[in-house]
Parts: sequence; structure tokens; C-alpha cells
Amino acid sequence: MKHLLLLSHLNTGKLDVCLKKAKVHGCLISIDNKLVYQFYKNKKMKTKQHKINSCTKSVISCLVGIAHDQGFIPDWNEPISTYFPAILEDPDTRKQLITVDHLLQMSPGFDWPEMGDWGGWPSMIHSTNWVRYVLERPLIAEPGQAMNYNSGCSHLLSAILQKTAGLRAQEFADRHLFAALEINDYMWHEDPQGVNIGGFGIHMTIEDMHKFGMLYLNNGIWKGKQLVSREWISRSTSPEHLTYGHFGPYGRHWWTSRTAADESYYFAMGLGGQYILVFPERQTVVTFASDTYGDTMRPLHIVRQMIDQEV
Repeated sequence: MKHLLLLSHLNTGKLDVCLKKAKVHGCLISIDNKLVYQFYKNKKMKTKQHKINSCTKSVISCLVGIAHDQGFIPDWNEPISTYFPAILEDPDTRKQLITVDHLLQMSPGFDWPEMGDWGGWPSMIHSTNWVRYVLERPLIAEPGQAMNYNSGCSHLLSAILQKTAGLRAQEFADRHLFAALEINDYMWHEDPQGVNIGGFGIHMTIEDMHKFGMLYLNNGIWKGKQLVSREWISRSTSPEHLTYGHFGPYGRHWWTSRTAADESYYFAMGLGGQYILVFPERQTVVTFASDTYGDTMRPLHIVRQMIDQEV
């Protein structure tokens, strides 16, 4: 019945009008592994490499999960000083308690006002060494105490992946994820030291974004092959910290929420209205590429209204 109500809404054409007004570039919806709706602002939007911004974080989460599955990152509770020994010389010895899992949960305790004074963009982009910039930030909370949105955590994870696997994140993705998904029309920017940007560096088509969501809906299986473990998908998309009530609890580089019917779902979210939303109980994936800068949540509001109110 839930599927029928959603499809009935889609068939009215009201969604087309809504998305045009909302400055959405493209939207794809799949139910039960079948594409049931597609919208493009124009023909170019179908093949455009969209800047997915912080949806990149969820890709990094997946790659780190694959690295764990394969033994490159064996222990989530490993102190990051193992990978960045300069921390051992920092006068604040609490930094030695920061673990890989703290980075995944964005709870290392760094002073990082990305959603405050910095206005959504991390100041590390103006530094000459991004990894060093992150590691040298002062702590304002104990590691693990609370989640604070931090693209620097994602960048450190990209650097750790490069150190452990001996491949840049892009190369690791090509070998262990993107090749199987047939994702080859994309771009991934790097920092001055050649580390792929962990927090916001990917440009890709909306169809490839949607494939990534479908992989998660199917618990890491793509065309019969397990690309990332079911255990990691469950762990990374489970809620851990609630800091920003309007978004919902944070997992491990995925946002989580619940519908009005108390069904859990999770999503990747990027500045300007980029989304990959996965509704496991409805077997539904909704993907957006948008230009809603100044109102990042607009596409999310549209979906929440559709799901919660079935209008």
C-alpha cells in the first residue's frame, strides 16, 4: 500500500512542477530495484558531472568500510596517532585518544565551526597542508563526547586510506567499488599533497549517485557480488549522535532519520541540495542533484512531505 500511494503521487505530475520550482537539476526514484521516476531540468543534466559536495563523505565511509573488510584498517578503535605520529608531539595529550571511529562519527573534539562561523566551508581549504591543519586544531571537547560537523575528519579518513592501502582514495574506489558499479564518468579533486578530498571532492552523474544508493539498499551486493559488507552498511547507517535536530542523528558519515510512521531511513547530504536517500523498509532510493544553495534542505523537505504525508 505504501508503494501504491507513493506511485500514485508520482503519476500525478505534481512532483515535476514541484522540482522545477525548487531548482532541482535531476531526481531519480527507484522502488524494489526498479526505476519508477526520473526528472531532469534539461537534457544536459542527465550527463552532467554534478558537484555532490558532502555526499562525498558517504563514499569515503563506504571505502573505509571496504578497507576494513579487506584488512587494511583492522581496528576501528586504533588511535589515529598510528597514522599521524606528529600527534604524539602535540602538547594536548588528549589527541592521542582520538580513534578512527571518532573520525567516522565526527566526534574527535576539534574546534571546528563549519556549521557556524565558517559558514559551511572548512578553513582548511586555504591552508597549504590540509591534514596538518586538521591535526593542529585545538580540542574543545573530549574525544568521543559529541558529534560536531567536520569535513576535516573525512579528509583524515581519506589520508588514512591512502596510507594503509597504498592507493589514493580515487584509485582504491576504481579498483574496489566504482569498476563494479560501472562508474567511470567522474572527477575527484585533491589537496595540495595529492590526497583526494574526503569531505566534498567528487563530481559525478546523478545516475551514478543513484547506483551508490542502490548498492546500500541491497546491503552491499551489486550484480551478485558483495562489494562492501552488510555489517558495515548496518553499522555506518545506524544513529550515534544527535547534534543537529533538523537533520537527524548522525551515524558514521551518513545522516539518519525516521518517517512519521516510525520507519528508519538514512541519507547522504551535500550542500546545495545533493541527496542520496535510502528507505530500507520501503525498498526505495531517492537521489537529487540540485542548485538550492541557501536552502540545502529543500529537496529533503519535498521527500519528507511525500513519505510522511503521502500527498
